[in-house]
Amino acid sequence: MRKRLLTIICLAVLPLCLLQAKDDDGGSGGKVFTGISGGVSVHGGYLFAMSPDQLFSNTGLGNLVKEENLKKSGFCYGFGAQLRVHLIDHIHLGAEVNQSNMPLMGTGSNVTSAWGGAFADLYGGFGKTKLLVGLGIGGGQTKRLFVPTDGDVVDPATETTYNSSYTKTPFFYLDPYVGLETDFGLLGFQIKIDYLLPFGNPGSNLAKNVTWSNFLAPSGPRVHLALLFGKL
Repeated sequence: MRKRLLTIICLAVLPLCLLQAKDDDGGSGGKVFTGISGGVSVHGGYLFAMSPDQLFSNTGLGNLVKEENLKKSGFCYGFGAQLRVHLIDHIHLGAEVNQSNMPLMGTGSNVTSAWGGAFADLYGGFGKTKLLVGLGIGGGQTKRLFVPTDGDVVDPATETTYNSSYTKTPFFYLDPYVGLETDFGLLGFQIKIDYLLPFGNPGSNLAKNVTWSNFLAPSGPRVHLALLFGKL
């Protein structure tokens, strides 16, 4: 479903970006609105938590799982899409959607996050290369699937067998970022480094280590590579 949504967004945005770039006269001429652009991206990063139980939020498994055998950090990868308008040749205002997956332990365990919202940044530079600094804000959801490394876990007290744990956690986020982009005419390339900061209600099953304004794990830096269309 998310892939279809991203495809629809990109197909809708591309004609607008190309048309605007074709009609642009090469300068802002003192106008407030100076362009529109958008595109798709892929990313990779490294996310971490303070402890394995904070990472997985294991509903029902609790102390039956030994923490020293579990991961509390790992690499992630994903994709996204963005659309933005350009104001006075120094400001971007836009919207974006992203999805990121963090596979763990080779058992099928993973932490998957999807988020979307608005962003704004200031940009400037020399010629066709520009630096940008900005902040995103919005909401999303983290899905955590835990599969034990040693097979099923049996609770000796109740003789209950646990073969997986699955939880969903909605969140609000702030996303500071810095980036660099280059214009090649109708196409552009962007590299961006961000650090997504998710906040939410972790619930009673999340680890005791969360102490700062309901800051959720995992979190960490991501590097985004984007192909852009339109006037940059």
